[in-house]
Amino acid sequence: MYIAQAFNVLHDWWRYLIGVFIVIFAVIIGQLPFTFAVLYKSFTNGEGLNNLDETKMMQLLEPNLNLLLMLLSFAAGLVAVIFVSRILHKQSLTHLTTSRPKIDWKRFWFIFILWGVVSSSMVIIDYLYISPEHYLFNFKLIPFLILCAIAIVFVPLQTSFEEYLFRGYLIQGIGVIAKNKWIPLILTSIVFGLLHIANPEVDKLGYVIMVYYIGTGLFLGIMTLMDEGLELALGFHAANNLFTALLVTADWTAFQTHSVLKDMSNPETMGVGEIFVPVFVIFPILLFILAKRYSWTNWKEKLFGRVEEPMEDNYRVVE
Repeated sequence: MYIAQAFNVLHDWWRYLIGVFIVIFAVIIGQLPFTFAVLYKSFTNGEGLNNLDETKMMQLLEPNLNLLLMLLSFAAGLVAVIFVSRILHKQSLTHLTTSRPKIDWKRFWFIFILWGVVSSSMVIIDYLYISPEHYLFNFKLIPFLILCAIAIVFVPLQTSFEEYLFRGYLIQGIGVIAKNKWIPLILTSIVFGLLHIANPEVDKLGYVIMVYYIGTGLFLGIMTLMDEGLELALGFHAANNLFTALLVTADWTAFQTHSVLKDMSNPETMGVGEIFVPVFVIFPILLFILAKRYSWTNWKEKLFGRVEEPMEDNYRVVE
């Protein structure tokens, strides 16, 4: 139902094409403050454009300012996705979010708290008992409080943009065009992963990290199709990025913040298990827990079935 309900709004293929271009344009405009700030800082330091790679750009600005400016582009993207959905497709936010009559925030908060506790516990256990030598206690009260204010507001905007674009707008759009569910699931997961290819982590860990990014996109897509809505994907993604931003940072990650801990380990020594375990062990366990809690059934149909077009097109706004 989540994909098929897009037949109830304006769903011509060209609308989705125009919509994607509008979203890309909005993201580029939103990125300008960060770009200008980095260039100004670089030229002020007398370095110009020399060796101005992704990692260097992240390190030029004060971490809280860097995070704020970097997240502005995602906020602009989120506004654009909602705009094109409403104006181009005559689709309400609720209709873009879920197949339920209204957004189920209990689902959002359940997985937000669950994954927040689990992911934070793994970091804390690693810091206290497994590899304490890999961490530096990085806590500074005032910068951390500023970080909290920025992250609590803007990180959910960043994650919501990615979910509404990939697991929402594009899964529905590709689904009604392809008339099936597996093509949008696979395509959005691959594109989601590839868009992270410029992250500093890829430079340090190699392209094997793409298994994690694409696998995460697949996990979020499966969650969305099985649950017939974005609530769980929104909650998981928000918790994953928010708790990471507040708890641990490193010089080689996309989020460099005034977090509580700083990972000082050499990323080049990271084993493939640390990349594969989340995708092939932790994510399936989470899907099992969610399947039990929300009584998911008929996996084959929900993930690989056809998207049936109604006998009569009924263009309307679903509120």
